[in-house]
Amino acid sequence: MAQENKKKRSTHNSRMVSSPRTILQKEMVREFLAELISTYVMMVFGLGSVAHMVLGGSLGSYLSVNLSFGFGVTMGVHVAGKISGAHMNAAVTFTSCALGHMSWKKFPVYVLGQFLGSFLAAATIYCLFYTAIINYSGGHLTVTGPVATANIFATYLPDHMTLWRGFLDEVIVTGMLQLCLSAITDEENNPALQGTQALVIGILVVIIGSSLGMNSGYAINPSRDLPPRFFTFIAGWGTQVFSSTIPRKPQTLENPVEYEDHKIRTLPKTMAPQTMTSALTHVSVSPHNRPSIQPGPPLSDSIYIERF
Repeated sequence: MAQENKKKRSTHNSRMVSSPRTILQKEMVREFLAELISTYVMMVFGLGSVAHMVLGGSLGSYLSVNLSFGFGVTMGVHVAGKISGAHMNAAVTFTSCALGHMSWKKFPVYVLGQFLGSFLAAATIYCLFYTAIINYSGGHLTVTGPVATANIFATYLPDHMTLWRGFLDEVIVTGMLQLCLSAITDEENNPALQGTQALVIGILVVIIGSSLGMNSGYAINPSRDLPPRFFTFIAGWGTQVFSSTIPRKPQTLENPVEYEDHKIRTLPKTMAPQTMTSALTHVSVSPHNRPSIQPGPPLSDSIYIERF
């Protein structure tokens, strides 16, 4: 009996020790982690490039954002392509389930992994660029205005777009993405050469951003936009990150000297003609033929105008 109890205990302990390995060997767990890590890689590169464009001035550009997201997708495909297919996009996962390429029971697993990876990527970029964000915004986390920083993490419609136009734009652009992805991976048609699919898919994202990204920022991916938006809400940008219409405040000139130059000064009608002199040449300014103007007491000091 004692030996049997020892054997049972040893068997139970061995099961407990090997349980993490057993969990990782499950297909669903591996696919969840693959989507999480691949989406994290894509989003860190993509959001980092947007931070450079917003905060760094000449250090970033719209082209660099397109390249970073495109090749971020390429790296994500290399990370998880053979495990989960590296969807990194809830719309792609939905289409795969709708076309029967994968089971619907995997849909929430894939989307949860994508959302978590995207959220962690937003948190990573926030930590890396925290001092730059605070320095750029003056400590005020805003969605709109000259020092807005919420657009580092999520996409926002420009002034010329409405909510429904933005929705239609995203439907069309996402459809273009899915159509081209199907063509690239369709073995019965004319797919990309073996081993080049990741690069071709990355180039596709660059092309979409360069040609169709102006209206709505070409999120084309709920997993790319929603989790970082929730992160900005938690991090202090407030509920305005969920607003469809955001009021735009008129901007004032930042240079006070330039602002003063645009002011128009007028003299009161009761003021007498004045003599204005320059440090270089005395110039007399005396309006004539104005009988309606009554003479007044002269000014005690002369006004000097410097000739440029």
